[in-house]
Amino acid sequence: MDNSIPRLIIKLKNEFVRTYRGQSLLREVLPLPNSRYLPVDDDVLHSLHQFAAANLIYFRSYDSEISGIACKVYEGDINNYWLNSKKYDTSYQPFYPTWILSAFALAHGAKSLGFEQLVDVGSGDGRIAYCGRLLGMESHGIEIDYDLVQLQNSISAATGIRYSAIRADATRFDYKTLKLSKPIFFISGLPEMGEMLANSVISQAKSIEGLMHNSAGFNFMGSHVMKSFSRDQTGWGWGSVIANHDLELVDTVTLPTLWTTDQVVDTAYVYTRFKKP
Repeated sequence: MDNSIPRLIIKLKNEFVRTYRGQSLLREVLPLPNSRYLPVDDDVLHSLHQFAAANLIYFRSYDSEISGIACKVYEGDINNYWLNSKKYDTSYQPFYPTWILSAFALAHGAKSLGFEQLVDVGSGDGRIAYCGRLLGMESHGIEIDYDLVQLQNSISAATGIRYSAIRADATRFDYKTLKLSKPIFFISGLPEMGEMLANSVISQAKSIEGLMHNSAGFNFMGSHVMKSFSRDQTGWGWGSVIANHDLELVDTVTLPTLWTTDQVVDTAYVYTRFKKP
């Protein structure tokens, strides 16, 4: 898979952090549609800005030039959504969004690996599912929190980018109803919090006729720390899940998230799939 887009996003993030003088805890940047910085069609980039403009977590935006690149900075607050998402017994990670650019890179990577449907498990405000739909994939967002599902629906209505936002407990949802053929599941939750969720989703995928044969995929939020300082040197914290479910590691990309804005090391995302029989 071509990792040029993730590398460019990391470079832009580092320059943004170096020059940012604001006070917002939630902050991210998008190149403007006339930028030549990213190999992304202008209409797609425009739709990413539409997502941010329609998203209630952002309360301010302004134009900024970063290393000669015309950009727009978005500032916001997720506190209310974060608190609401913590109240469910089966919520394995409270709402912490990745960057919009990171969501695009993740969906782009999934499509380039040949997956045709995207199922975002713990979809939050729906940014990964939204980006999958922008790229022509059939997209589904599974989210337990009512307010976040309502936010997804309002963004879809405002932008015209339609995908199915489903309010459900992802550990109990019947994935057979989605009629999947060659999907990738994005699992929300770092290794120490999301393993139970991952095991549940993978076990259900195994029970759906054809998904193992078609090499359904799973993307996990990994940890560079767990890769560097534990016996798990191949799964970025997900080694036992990968081994127990007979998955194969396909690729890994590193991308900015809300919680890595001020950190040198960003978040590893691990692409896996069922081994071909």
